[in-house]
Amino acid sequence: MHEKVESGTRNIAIVGPYLSGKTTLLESLLFVTGAIHRKGSVKDGNTVGDSAVESRDRHMSVEISAASTEYNDIHFTFIDCPGSVEFAQETYNALIGVDAAIVVTEPITDRVLTLAPLFKFLDDWEIPHLVFVNKMDRANINVLDTLHALKAVSSRPLVAHQYPIMQGEQLIGFIDLVSEQAYKYHKGAAADPIPFPENLKEEEHIARAEMLETLADFDDHLLEELLEDIEPPQEEILKDLKLELGADLVVPVFFGVAEQDYGVRPLLEAIVKEAPESETTAQRRLSTKSDTSVAQVLKTYYTPQGGKLSLVRVWQGKLTEGIVLNGVRAGGIYRLMGQQQQQLQVACAGEIVALSRLEGIKTGDTLSIQQVQALPKPERLVPVYALAITPEKRNDEVKLSGAITKLLEEDCSLAWEQHGDTHEVILWGQGEIHLQVALDRLRRKYNLPMTTHLPQVPYKETIRKGAASIHGRYKHQSGGHGQFGDVYLDITPLARGEGFNFKETIVGGVVPRQYIPGVEMGVREFLTHGPLGFPVVDVAVTLTNGSYHSVDSSEQAFKQAARLAMQTGISKCEPTLLEPIVRLEVTTPSEFTSKVLQLVSGRRGQILGYEGIGNWQGWDNVIAYLPQAEMHNFIVELRSLTLGVGSFHWEYDHLQEVPDKVASSIRASCNGNGGNGNHK
Repeated sequence: MHEKVESGTRNIAIVGPYLSGKTTLLESLLFVTGAIHRKGSVKDGNTVGDSAVESRDRHMSVEISAASTEYNDIHFTFIDCPGSVEFAQETYNALIGVDAAIVVTEPITDRVLTLAPLFKFLDDWEIPHLVFVNKMDRANINVLDTLHALKAVSSRPLVAHQYPIMQGEQLIGFIDLVSEQAYKYHKGAAADPIPFPENLKEEEHIARAEMLETLADFDDHLLEELLEDIEPPQEEILKDLKLELGADLVVPVFFGVAEQDYGVRPLLEAIVKEAPESETTAQRRLSTKSDTSVAQVLKTYYTPQGGKLSLVRVWQGKLTEGIVLNGVRAGGIYRLMGQQQQQLQVACAGEIVALSRLEGIKTGDTLSIQQVQALPKPERLVPVYALAITPEKRNDEVKLSGAITKLLEEDCSLAWEQHGDTHEVILWGQGEIHLQVALDRLRRKYNLPMTTHLPQVPYKETIRKGAASIHGRYKHQSGGHGQFGDVYLDITPLARGEGFNFKETIVGGVVPRQYIPGVEMGVREFLTHGPLGFPVVDVAVTLTNGSYHSVDSSEQAFKQAARLAMQTGISKCEPTLLEPIVRLEVTTPSEFTSKVLQLVSGRRGQILGYEGIGNWQGWDNVIAYLPQAEMHNFIVELRSLTLGVGSFHWEYDHLQEVPDKVASSIRASCNGNGGNGNHK
């Protein structure tokens, strides 16, 4: 089983759903290749992967971890990727820099659907991948049912590379479907060849025939051999597996128990023999070849010591210490082993290394000495969950923007805004855990503890009817010059979305020209906080008449007169509450579409329609309008209904009148908050 191959480099991502055992598999891979002499465990918080404090606190990956090892004259860099959907951006950013991916899953058919978005990303980017069905020591496992469920969520055909040998509920070995040799596992050692188990002959024959027939779909010579009942040579089968895997045409499937190292060595052997070399991946990724060095940033870290590290894939040429990339001089070059760093003098094409001090360089950026065409990078995931944040110490407000900027460099699926209407700092992310991790980093790395609350909804007010000749007079006498302003205003509603319009029809100079700007200023100031406590929109105001005093009038007096007129007039115009409506596009497996429609309708949503997604069989796109006030926990319920795979995009669309019953609740809440509009 340990046939020597040509030396080279392989970069392999380990991906899969939360709790599938990815970090445990990485630990096993490092152990069987001799990179570590003792395995850690996620529970004990001493693994090479999950080395970040935030990961160990939660016993889950929250960012990618890189680790290197040597095996069979090949230098491997493994990248352990988060499984939670809330950290999918980390995974996608890393995947574009690897040669292949190991998709880790449990043999639970009901949870296989959670792999669908990952499979789609891998296939959209044509990233070769293998499946490792982990935790085969679970009870009541049906291998054929597991394979059938996996095939249902992959657009590429899956081929079993092995057939597991079970003894009761225990995995004790496997049959290699290429050689038809059976092996028995031993804890802490390589598997030994054993006689073929006769009781599995029929199942093995079916699985092998399916593998060969699938490969024959891409190889006419193999098809001819099968049609003529000629047994194909093992070398031909392996060659086909390498070619089809490298082109992302088939997905080989392996079985094992990573915690016991079962199945890990055969998986490693298959990667050595069948996964594409780094040079092959570079040829596919680079549209044009040149003499200059080219790299791409897969991840940005800010280390506990405060230094910036950029994890990069070197696509072409080589990197040396102090190299200038995109006009920025890099610092040191490091090979990462979790949190540990090994300094290098040079990094060659195919390697994944960390560069220090690349200030101004972001995740996804293409790096080069000379200008080259930018490499593709994954789309930034749209934030779906928000919290308003405030520093616990008021003096820390000046440090906040700088710290958040670094936070967003580490994780580009976060976003923040200083909301213009509510004046809150709002942190956006992919879910509750995602934001809690970000807040932990603010506290730990930047000494910025935060208080949080739900963001306020930016309600508005408008009017249902107009009012004419509304009189406002401001007269104030306090010795010396007084204050006098006198105006008549017409107030009329505008169509939704037209905002505010001010004009005047003064004749005969009853209000001198120099005071008219004061009238408009008074009107605008009043509209920032209407009678219901929110900004007033879609209103036109016309100054029609007035009077002045040659000594006591001033722009300030007319401003106050206008405010008084608006205060009197707006209450006569039937003010009403408006709420922001977003346009929502929900992506869901078709089997959950009816539940998604109920979820949207139950939150006062308006269904605009739904249809199947053309390039994603078995998935629907639901389009709807939904009040922003109903959005806060929408992603939580959506994921709960769809095994965590439902997602959505949204954008502000328009303002709409709030139903009377809901408006009464909002007004009551605002009154309870002193009329400050602090309704969530």
